Amino acid sequence: MFRTALRNVLAHKARLLMTVLAVMLGVAFVSGTLVFTNTLSGALENSSAKGFDQVDVAVQPKAQKARADEVAKRPELTDALLKRAASVDGAASATGVVTGFTALADKDGELIGEGFDSQGGNYWGAQDPRYPLTSGTAPKGADEIALDAETAKRAGYRVGDTVRLSVDGPVLTPKVTGIFTTNDGNVAAGGSLTLFDTATAQKLFGKTGTYDEIDVKAAAGVSQTALKSALDKALPTDKVETTTRDQLAADQAEVISASMSGLKQGLLVFAGIALFVGTFIIANTFTMLVAQRTKELALLRAVGASRRQVTRSVLIEAFVVGLVAGVSGLVAGIGIGAGLRALLGMTGAILPDGPLVVSSGTIASALAVGVVITMLAAWLPGRRAAKIPPVAAMSSVHAQATTRSLVVRNTLGSLVSAAGAGTVLAATTMQGTEARTAMGIGAVLLIIGVFILTPLLSRPLIAAAGPLMRGFGISGKLARQNSVRNPRRTAATASALMIGLTLITGMTVIAGSLQKAIEKMASDSIRADYVVSMANGNALSLDVERKLKETPGVEATSPLRNAPSRIDGDTEYLTGVTGAVIGDLVGPKVEEGRFEVGGTNVVVDKSTAGLHDWKPGSVFTVHYEDGKDQKLTVSGIYEGNDFLRGILLDTATLAPHQSDATDMQVMVKTAGGTSAAVKDGLEKALGDNPGIKVQSKKDISNEIAQFFTLLLNLLYGLLAMAVIVAVLGVVNTLAMSVFERSQEIGMLRAIGLDRRGIKRMVRLESLVISLFGGVLGIGLGIFFGWAAGELMKSGLRTYELVLPWDRIALFLALAGVVGMLAALWPARRAARLNMLGAIKSE
Repeated sequence: MFRTALRNVLAHKARLLMTVLAVMLGVAFVSGTLVFTNTLSGALENSSAKGFDQVDVAVQPKAQKARADEVAKRPELTDALLKRAASVDGAASATGVVTGFTALADKDGELIGEGFDSQGGNYWGAQDPRYPLTSGTAPKGADEIALDAETAKRAGYRVGDTVRLSVDGPVLTPKVTGIFTTNDGNVAAGGSLTLFDTATAQKLFGKTGTYDEIDVKAAAGVSQTALKSALDKALPTDKVETTTRDQLAADQAEVISASMSGLKQGLLVFAGIALFVGTFIIANTFTMLVAQRTKELALLRAVGASRRQVTRSVLIEAFVVGLVAGVSGLVAGIGIGAGLRALLGMTGAILPDGPLVVSSGTIASALAVGVVITMLAAWLPGRRAAKIPPVAAMSSVHAQATTRSLVVRNTLGSLVSAAGAGTVLAATTMQGTEARTAMGIGAVLLIIGVFILTPLLSRPLIAAAGPLMRGFGISGKLARQNSVRNPRRTAATASALMIGLTLITGMTVIAGSLQKAIEKMASDSIRADYVVSMANGNALSLDVERKLKETPGVEATSPLRNAPSRIDGDTEYLTGVTGAVIGDLVGPKVEEGRFEVGGTNVVVDKSTAGLHDWKPGSVFTVHYEDGKDQKLTVSGIYEGNDFLRGILLDTATLAPHQSDATDMQVMVKTAGGTSAAVKDGLEKALGDNPGIKVQSKKDISNEIAQFFTLLLNLLYGLLAMAVIVAVLGVVNTLAMSVFERSQEIGMLRAIGLDRRGIKRMVRLESLVISLFGGVLGIGLGIFFGWAAGELMKSGLRTYELVLPWDRIALFLALAGVVGMLAALWPARRAARLNMLGAIKSE
């Protein structure tokens, strides 16, 4: 039986090629998704990684607990602490580390490393072992910097060039004195690193005389643990904490893993989808394959083979096919993963750099899908064929699916679909993690239920296309009948396309609705013409608002200035604004009282007021960061949102209690409204700063839209593979269907249907099946998009369902194109069949 199985594999080369192709496509889909997701995940992990070659023990500020009437202050790592750490027994050296945001412009004035952290730091002494110089010298003074080699190469900078950069607002124009190498993962992933001398870095980052961290290197023969013990004895452990290099690396790995878990889970969903779609194609192919060989298998039974031997021969064939297809699919998948990353880059998606990652898990998954899934897919049809009596099989009297089996399938499908739809609807009334979990479970159940019901649904939906098909004459009528002749095959063929379009449509509906909600929120909340902020969300220098006030055409400005405080024993952040004009610059919905800010009068968002049980007229005591207290009165309560929330008070009231004030944003109203000329004037007033964004309400919405566009491009790229697999799955199904119906096609030719009619029949059959899958997918996608939107309404008041009919029509047209393309080769093959040879075929 083993030799028979191998001969069967090799005897039908065309059939073997079609089967291997189907399995290879499923494997390539899975492995391509895994390669792409692992590559993206690895690059993002690398961007967060930091090397610890030059540190054995790190000294960091210790988190402090504050009294109910105090604001917790971060202990400072001073020069005195640095000297004490360096003089500890067992310490070879100690390095003070200072870091902060540094926006570096390229030669065209654009921010380098857009989409990633643009970092700055300090170069320690004349030779910093952390950053080996490849050319030039260490920076000295405020007018000199050193650049990492990757950034210098990308921007075309060399030693001696003058660059433009910004830390918190004002534009600086230092000279590049050195180029260095670094193992900083942020640089490897497309970011930039700019180094100043220590004194300059401390001044620019607002840390004069202090450090963010002190890295201590152990002397020869001294262990990390021994050095840590010595430091713990010498330093005030109530203010600082020490961590060994090994623990730093472990903590970093844990933080990166936690930060990447959401992304990995999301990307693994697509790998699961890949497996799901690939399994459909493989199972469908083997079902047809075994059906074609029913007589052959029956003959083996007739000459003495047992049912178990027949089933085993099918499984051996599946193993050989799965192994060959698994290896070739893995290779193809690696190419797909690499191509997908390049394709997304061409669409404008900003992705981190990094090597292509082909993990052992990807290889194991590819081979598992190729071998295990193929054997599982072949087992059921092989077992079913082995159970058919030999005489009945050779006489072609064996039955298709029984009425009872169809009733069982339809009942099961109805129950699973109802459970899925019910769970999704119930999830829309829940909140938090519970709601998302229920939504995910319900979606999976509903998709599986619809898949089980697809044979039942195919008849009425395809019958609805009957009037259109009549316009194509006898070819259209035959195509409609062929597409419902074997509902299970039609279902399996259409399901791959259905799943892809369900996800594409659902995500498009959600993204469009969110974008509309954010645009409405911006227009309702912001009356200012422009909002000025740092490119990375960091704080702005107070010089920014001063320069904007002095700009011709500016009528009013107000900062949004954050400050920590303690209220009723809890930490609350205050937002300082210019009380006299804030009402002209923002327009939140006032729930109670009046929107009045000035003196000791403040306005509070509804959520914060609810936590403290405040009403208009309520008086509360605030404990500022300088230790002083003040009584404030609530004049009004407004509805907060992502643009404006918290306690708003006048900057004149807040400023005396701040030692180092900075603004998060500055809102600007101009006499000329919004225009390209006005925006250009504001940017020029700020020195065309690469680190500062000047945005209108439309710009803010567009920026958020770019985020959604990136996500959609990522999803479209991943799901494009599902569509490609669906296309080739339809090709495979039609080709095997043509092979099965060779005799029938020969008879049609003999009674007068010409080659053009045969081609039209096969093409229309493919078109109908593809549109059937498209209609199901789009319908499910709209339902899931609506359900997900119901979850978001509680946290986004302006959310409303938006159905992008233009894109939905495009998706349906895409399904039709898929069907037409998939039919090209099978239709040509059917039309070229020899009439007499086809009639004589069995």
